Amino acid sequence: MFEVKGATFEVNGKCLLHPVEHRFEEGKIYGLIGHNGSGKSTLIKLLAQQQPVSQGEVMLDGRPVSDWGQREFARRVAYLPQHLPSAENLIGRELISFGRYPWHGLLGRHTQEDKAAVERAIELSHTEDFADRLVDTLSGGERQRVWLAMLLAQESRFLLLDEPLAALDISHQMEVLALIRKLCDELKLCVIIVLHDINMASRYCDELLALHSGRVLAHGSPAEMMTDATLEAIYGLPMQVMPHPNGEHRIAVAC
Repeated sequence: MFEVKGATFEVNGKCLLHPVEHRFEEGKIYGLIGHNGSGKSTLIKLLAQQQPVSQGEVMLDGRPVSDWGQREFARRVAYLPQHLPSAENLIGRELISFGRYPWHGLLGRHTQEDKAAVERAIELSHTEDFADRLVDTLSGGERQRVWLAMLLAQESRFLLLDEPLAALDISHQMEVLALIRKLCDELKLCVIIVLHDINMASRYCDELLALHSGRVLAHGSPAEMMTDATLEAIYGLPMQVMPHPNGEHRIAVAC
């Protein structure tokens, strides 16, 4: 499991993330919610070893993440940043195959095992129909599924996703989140995802962590978190929570 033990992050004497204590277990989707600048991306970058902890520790399977080698860590943790690098002139299958780098290095030759892992990732992500097209020619939802397939090819147990729905319309958002939910359930992954849409978070996540001004303001199941008072404290404006028409989760609207 991932365990955050009093982890903080400071820049030039300014504390961007105050001490966080939390455990993230396999088989669940954890949604990080809150307004812009609340510390969501900072926390996920600490988990991904993209920036060092100022104080406290982030533990993976009982060891500080700083003790893990880069490739050893990447075999267990896959990270999709908010701003994706260019995939110009790459076909989907080539991009997906980059997920195998922790197992042989970027310049190593692909083994039959690597090729099989890529094919499994394509099948799991349902990207067969466009895996051989240029990534730049794909729709937003298709492109995001190819990036997710790359993470699946990495065969990591923990997926860290920083705003994977950015710039997607609502149909593609639901498509991507439904896929993540399915993969989490089938493969028993731990998914930690930064989300801005509280209603999407309520529908697809098992647990929500709300950050505000660099602090964890509240955490719990969507049923526990989706109350008028809690959401008003998180977002700073009156909110009304009501049952979704399907009766399976709650939704919120700003008043």
